Amino acid sequence: MKKEIVAPIAVLTVICLFIAAILAFTNQVTAPIIKAAADQRAEQARLETMPEADGFTKLECSGLPETVQEVYEANNGAGYVFMLKTKGYGGDMELICGIDGEGKITSCKTLSHSETAGVGAKTAEEPFRSQFTGVGEDLAGVSAISGATISSTAYIGAIQDAFTAYNLVKEGAQ
Repeated sequence: MKKEIVAPIAVLTVICLFIAAILAFTNQVTAPIIKAAADQRAEQARLETMPEADGFTKLECSGLPETVQEVYEANNGAGYVFMLKTKGYGGDMELICGIDGEGKITSCKTLSHSETAGVGAKTAEEPFRSQFTGVGEDLAGVSAISGATISSTAYIGAIQDAFTAYNLVKEGAQ
């Protein structure tokens, strides 16, 4: 009776250990490749947001608004790029916003979101996205999307936080 119970458990344990070892090996081999691809996509997004830049240096800053995840300074002094994460109606929205040396937005882009298709998802589309280009800290002329006020207000709030971070970074640079 013991043999009928112990043998299948031992076989399943050996199979599980073997599969776990194969998965660990696969993860070890692919993790650097996946990280390099993610870093390349992030650098491409930064360059799309601020095409005048020739590369970026990540800044370590304290006292930034909660929505500002990372800050990058253009190596040639073209401005700053802010990685933002805010809570929309459907969940987290990850955004990127570039602000040039004169305090004007070069571009904003939604990197990921889980907003309602056809409503909140409009924050990732034109013309909402392009209304930020060339706008200063007062966000003059920027308006929320009717019917998607939670999503668009969260987006606008994150951009305002980018300007707060911009002012903090500029003060620290002087």
